[in-house]
Amino acid sequence: MAPLNTRARGDGTHGVTIVLTAPQRNSVQSVDIPGEPDRAAWSGKMQFFLSIIGYSVGLGNIWRFPYLCQQNGGGAFLIPFMIMLVLEGIPLFLIELGMGQRMRLGALGVWNTIHPWLGGIGISSCIVTLFVALYYNVIITWVFYYLFNSFRYPLPWSTCPTNGTGFELEECAKSSETTYFWYRTTLDAAPSMDEPGGLKWWIVLCLLLSWTIVFFIVMKGIQSSGKVVYFTSLFPYIVLTIFFIRGITLRGAGAGLMHMYTPKVEKLLEPTVWLDAATQVFYSFGLAFGSLIAFGSYNTPKNNCVRDVLLVSVCNAVTAIYASVVIFAILGFKATVNVDRCVASNTDILVKHALLPFKNASSEEYEAVMQKINGTELDALHLSECSLSKELDNAAEGTGLAFIVFTQAIVELPGAPFWAVLFFTMLLSLGLGSQIGILEGMLCTLFDIDIIKRVKKQHVTGVVCLFCFIVGFIFCTGAGEYWLKMFDSFAGTIGLVVVALMEMIAVIFIYGHERFTEDIYQMTGYRPGVYWQMTWRYIGPVIMVCILVSSIVFMVIRNPTYGAWNAEKGIVEQKDYPNWVMGIALAMILAGVLPMPIVFLMRSFQCLKVDLDIHQGSIRRNETTASTKEMIDNDDDEDEDDENDFSGPALGGHVKTQSDFSDEDEEDKPMTMRMMMMRSTTINAATPLKKMGGNHLNVPTSRKQNYKKDAYDV
Repeated sequence: MAPLNTRARGDGTHGVTIVLTAPQRNSVQSVDIPGEPDRAAWSGKMQFFLSIIGYSVGLGNIWRFPYLCQQNGGGAFLIPFMIMLVLEGIPLFLIELGMGQRMRLGALGVWNTIHPWLGGIGISSCIVTLFVALYYNVIITWVFYYLFNSFRYPLPWSTCPTNGTGFELEECAKSSETTYFWYRTTLDAAPSMDEPGGLKWWIVLCLLLSWTIVFFIVMKGIQSSGKVVYFTSLFPYIVLTIFFIRGITLRGAGAGLMHMYTPKVEKLLEPTVWLDAATQVFYSFGLAFGSLIAFGSYNTPKNNCVRDVLLVSVCNAVTAIYASVVIFAILGFKATVNVDRCVASNTDILVKHALLPFKNASSEEYEAVMQKINGTELDALHLSECSLSKELDNAAEGTGLAFIVFTQAIVELPGAPFWAVLFFTMLLSLGLGSQIGILEGMLCTLFDIDIIKRVKKQHVTGVVCLFCFIVGFIFCTGAGEYWLKMFDSFAGTIGLVVVALMEMIAVIFIYGHERFTEDIYQMTGYRPGVYWQMTWRYIGPVIMVCILVSSIVFMVIRNPTYGAWNAEKGIVEQKDYPNWVMGIALAMILAGVLPMPIVFLMRSFQCLKVDLDIHQGSIRRNETTASTKEMIDNDDDEDEDDENDFSGPALGGHVKTQSDFSDEDEEDKPMTMRMMMMRSTTINAATPLKKMGGNHLNVPTSRKQNYKKDAYDV
């Protein structure tokens, strides 16, 4: 113990009192934060906000949300999207960010602290995050390849290559320039997953570059990644604004926007529309990855996390809508150009067959002739149907939108290489921002493990990136895109939804919604009201269950397929996944779900030894001679109630360990104030300190042992 300060009293003696104080419940100032005292922290509020924005605003806002709007009722889709945002996204967002900030631990530490039996949630989250990180960086790899080719003039996907005789290659002629460049030049696509072909060296090099850049960004945690987010978070908005200004001035932009946002209210009666909205909200926030918990853990305990959640949610939704406007304005221009080409081609045919007098005929004359031609004559003359709405309905999603449809629109713009560089740099920024958050969540979970804490973060990060790079070779074959779609369909769907559902149950029904409400109040000064309580306790879990059940049902009813490239026909054909691939998919789903029940069973049956850092109280010195009897009595009363107290360490409560459930492990109990006093004996004031046995306090073997409480003059 530290030297005891003494002060002369009126009676000529010196007095010192050792006061044992218990933490006051429901008080941030008095509760020992369970996290690490030297934990890394954000250098400023802006760095934290931009990191969250860069993580949650990702590629899905660019190539998934516009497609969902188009397919699910146009502007009417915004109604279920906003409703699901309010009822599902924001409440779960606050749970993850708030628990991370309160506990100051990663995903594994948070759930272990709430209850050791819940440790599997953190493990499942880490495994699913690993699967997503594997294929997400492959998208960045493809973006790098397109970015490098964007510096060529003319753009390599603007024309079809020719054979030795000067004719276009048949594969390109049957498809299109951008489709050929994607499937043949970039991917060198295989005919099926059973015939993957060898590794494509250019993709391997780009994958190596991607993981190298990601490693240098995240190798020191937020100290290194926090500086990069200023670019990855802000640059996409600059590019979107440039594209917006250019897009709305293009011919046909208005038609594209009208097609997208014209509300089809009848679509709202279809359950799949609401399911798509709920799923989009869930994935657009990046929930259940553990990244939001990690980001929150780097905040100070007094940070206003409620305000952060609301700001990020609004920013996420506005970005998705804003990106949709930009995408469909430019797609409207592309559709208009394609229709004009179609009309010009039909006009040449009509003039050739003397159905039109000359090529410069007005649009009214052209339409009048086309209406007179029936379907049989249309096929006989090889005429095409030129429809703007049909062109706009062909809008794709995902890689098809980014690498095929939008690249074709860029070719039509004056100064195409400049716009291509801007577009793919924006995709690169969005991808890196999300990948940084994904890896940060996984690494933060790993560093909750004591063994890994002893290793430098740079070394652990390097091993993780090297492992992911090697496993990523399966995405560098001719079947790389097929594997990516399989990972996206199975690895990051059911597992994430189950983890999110268990997180909500753990916090609201095990940790306690009242306790979590009090945590939010102590951290922010705002006490969550009826809206939060209803969404946390009832509405949110119901929505998550609906997403989970519907995902499983659709997976069973709809036979899973993937789109394979048919080089002979120049089209994408749907094929069934091979049985061995479905076995791998099932294994990934189980790997992301099984850790939760396994850890629960092993710890409930005491197959694993639980090691928790329990903050029960502290010893402090007090230069008064007031009796400690009242304080010790209060602590004794609180300890009597520990049997029925489920408070976690975040509020100073007792955390149940295995020793609480077994008499044989009684000696392994953490030392509490009552235990220390139970082993204390009456000490004579004249007895030397050496004879007192030093300051060693033994842990009692019985909770009900009698003891004597006094204050002693030394």
